[in-house]
Amino acid sequence: MKGVLSTDEARRLAQSQDLDLVEVNPKARPPVCKIMDYGRYKYEEKKRRSEAKKKQARVALKEIKLRPKTDDHDIAFKVKHVKRFLEAGNKVKLTVRFRGREITHPETARRQIDLIIDEVEHLAIVESSGRMEGRTMTALLAPRPEAIKKKTDSEEEE
Repeated sequence: MKGVLSTDEARRLAQSQDLDLVEVNPKARPPVCKIMDYGRYKYEEKKRRSEAKKKQARVALKEIKLRPKTDDHDIAFKVKHVKRFLEAGNKVKLTVRFRGREITHPETARRQIDLIIDEVEHLAIVESSGRMEGRTMTALLAPRPEAIKKKTDSEEEE
């Protein structure tokens, strides 16, 4: 607001008002400074950062473990868990672990993963589908933004 001033003049002006001369943008030519209460500025900046951190979405990674011999009913039960995790806004990692000679039939694990993905495709975006890593096959699902259930006012009050 004051315009371009020399450094000494700006310091004197700040001291006369019992405030601090704070450099806001050092890269500008000439550097931009403001006359303000620096302690209060730091406090408000800290509050602003903590508020932004609160509003930031935290996405957790939930893992569902299967075996190639997992029964259809058990898979249906696991699908319920996957749906609940996706609706809560979490990513889901599907892991099929092979033991012994089960590794000779990776198509069974692929079938299980595809079955689960088909069941939850309206809720999930497939980030990686059925990839072999050693003795495990993994798939990663992320929630669709429109599928995430919003907390109601009554849930937030509790």
